[in-house]
Amino acid sequence: MIRKKGCHDRTIMAGKYLRLVVKDGWEYVERVNCTGVVIIVGKTDDDKVILVEQFRHPVQRLTIGFPAGLVGDSRGLKGESVLSAARREMIEETGYCPAKIRTFFVGPVSAGMCCDMVTIVHATGLKKVGSGGGVDDQENIKIHEVPLKRINTWLTAQVKKGRLVGPNLFAGLYFLEHWAQ
Repeated sequence: MIRKKGCHDRTIMAGKYLRLVVKDGWEYVERVNCTGVVIIVGKTDDDKVILVEQFRHPVQRLTIGFPAGLVGDSRGLKGESVLSAARREMIEETGYCPAKIRTFFVGPVSAGMCCDMVTIVHATGLKKVGSGGGVDDQENIKIHEVPLKRINTWLTAQVKKGRLVGPNLFAGLYFLEHWAQ
């Protein structure tokens, strides 16, 4: 995240992971447990896009998206780089280890609601090294390997089944199609 410590005027409420703050009359959320957010756009050598499905409590639905996670979100990870977090999250969530990771884009997650900056990265040279699924029972992640040429049809079918698809998935697919060389 790109922000100055103490960038808020007043804390309204603080939890274990989030803080609701006010600055210049604007209410927004700050994370207190990490230094950034990373989304990993991974594609196998045989052109399958790696996606994850998991239940998200704020929307009370199953969601489909790219593997993603927080940077430096635990004691042993203080000072972690975005690229190291991307590698760690990709292995934890999908069981795939990328040989190479490069940054596609950095920008705000939701500039009107939080100060989080997200880094979207491209992971290539994927090698299956584990089962994935997350590091604890709370994550309960299901992994999908979807052929890139069938991604639109597959996503449409998931929406018809009631799954939610985040807009960042479409941003990642755009980068994959137009920026991946």
